[in-house]
Amino acid sequence: MNDCYQQNITMIRQRWPVLASQLDIMAQKATDLTLALAEGAESTLSVNGIQLTSRHNRALEAQQQAAQVLHQPVVTLYGTGLGDLQHELLSRHELQVLKVKILNESLFSLVLQLLDQRSWLNDPRVQLDLAGEDKELQPPYVVLPSELVLASDFNQKIRQRLCSELEVDNVSQRLAENTAHLRPRLQQNQPYWQQDQQVQKLFRTLTAGQQAFVIAAGPSLEQHYQLLQQSRARQVPPLLICVDTAVKALLAHQIVPDIVVTVDYLISARHLPVAELPDSCKLVYFPITSAEILANFPGVRYVAMNETQMFASLRNQLNAARLFMHGSVIHPATDLAVQMGASEVVFFGADFAFSHQKTHASWQDGEIGIPYQQASEWVLNFYGEKVPTLPNFMTYLIGLERYIKRHPTITFYNTSKAGAVIEGALYHPEYSK
Repeated sequence: MNDCYQQNITMIRQRWPVLASQLDIMAQKATDLTLALAEGAESTLSVNGIQLTSRHNRALEAQQQAAQVLHQPVVTLYGTGLGDLQHELLSRHELQVLKVKILNESLFSLVLQLLDQRSWLNDPRVQLDLAGEDKELQPPYVVLPSELVLASDFNQKIRQRLCSELEVDNVSQRLAENTAHLRPRLQQNQPYWQQDQQVQKLFRTLTAGQQAFVIAAGPSLEQHYQLLQQSRARQVPPLLICVDTAVKALLAHQIVPDIVVTVDYLISARHLPVAELPDSCKLVYFPITSAEILANFPGVRYVAMNETQMFASLRNQLNAARLFMHGSVIHPATDLAVQMGASEVVFFGADFAFSHQKTHASWQDGEIGIPYQQASEWVLNFYGEKVPTLPNFMTYLIGLERYIKRHPTITFYNTSKAGAVIEGALYHPEYSK
C-alpha cells in the first residue's frame, strides 16, 4: 500500500469505483504469487516463474503483439502486463475504445504497487474491468500470453475460451491433413452415403411433448442406468440419442438407444458394438465413418454432414443436412435432438471432465483417450470443486454452451453434478446426481 499504489488506485477509484474496492481487497490480502526480477538487456517481472514481458525489448514485443489485431475503432486486451501493450494500442489514432480485461486481480494489484500505470489508466478511451465479468469473448482482441498461465480462478471461463480460440489454427491444420488422408474413405463409403437415408428425414418427427435424452459417455453416466431403464416404461418414453462410445455401457445394462450418432473416423466396432444392437435402432453417421460399422449395422442408416472443409468435395453429390459440430460427437447428437423437434433436451454423461477419475463410463481409465493422470486443466462442477480435464474437453464444452445460447426457446438440462457446469443448462430437479 505504498505511494505508487495510492496514486494508481486513486485514478481507478475516480473512474471505476467498484473495481477499485475489489483491487483494494486483493492488495491487502496475502497472495500466492511469487515475484522476482528478470534481467536482460532490460528488465521485467517474473511471477511464479513466468515472465510477464520480454526482458530484452519490451517495446518491440508490444509492437509485435499489437500487430496481431487489425487497426479497429474498438479493441479488447486480455491481460494487463506492465502497461506496454496498452501504450502501443493507444498510440493508434483510429482507436476509440480499448477494453482492458484483468485476468489476475492479485497480479494487477501488485503491478500497481510497483509501477506507475496512470498514463493509460487516465486515457478516456480505456474501459477497465475483470475478464470474468463477461460470459463470452469480445473480438477483435489481443492476448498477453503470460497471463493465460497466470489467470485467476474467477477469470477461468474467459481464459478457457481464449485458449480454445488460440488453438483454432492448429486444429485447422490438423483438419486439412485429415481431409487429404480421408479422401479414399469418402470414396470407399460412396455406396453407403449415396443410398442411405439422409438425416433430414428424421427432422420434426418427435412426438409433441416427448423429451430427448442425449447420452454421452462421461463417467457420471454410471449413476443413471436405473433411471434410463425405468424411462423406457413410461407412457411416452423419451427418445434416447446415444453417442457411439456410450453404446457399450448402455447395452451392458439392457438399455437400447433409439438412435446412435457417430462422427469420428477412428471409431471401430471395438468402440461401437453394432452387432449387438437390434434392427430397431437407427444410426446417424458422417461419410468418414468406418465401413465396418456401416456394413454391420442392423438398422436404418442416416447420413449427415457438417460445415467443415472435409466434406466440400461431396456438396454437389450429397444433399444431406449439416449438423452442428465443434469437435465432439455430443454436438451433432444435440443438434439432432433439436432438429427432431425436442423442446426439452436432457444430457446424461456430459461431464467434459474426469469426474470419477477416468474418461468414459464402462471403460477403464486410459482405455480410450488420455488417462486421468495426464489432465492439464480444470473446470468447476456443481459443488464448486475443481475437476481435472483436458484442453479438448474444454473446447467441446465451450461449443455446447454456445449452441445452447443460440437456442433460447429450448430448455436444456444437465444431470451430472460431478462433471463440468454447462452454462445455459439447468440441473434437472429429478434426474441430477
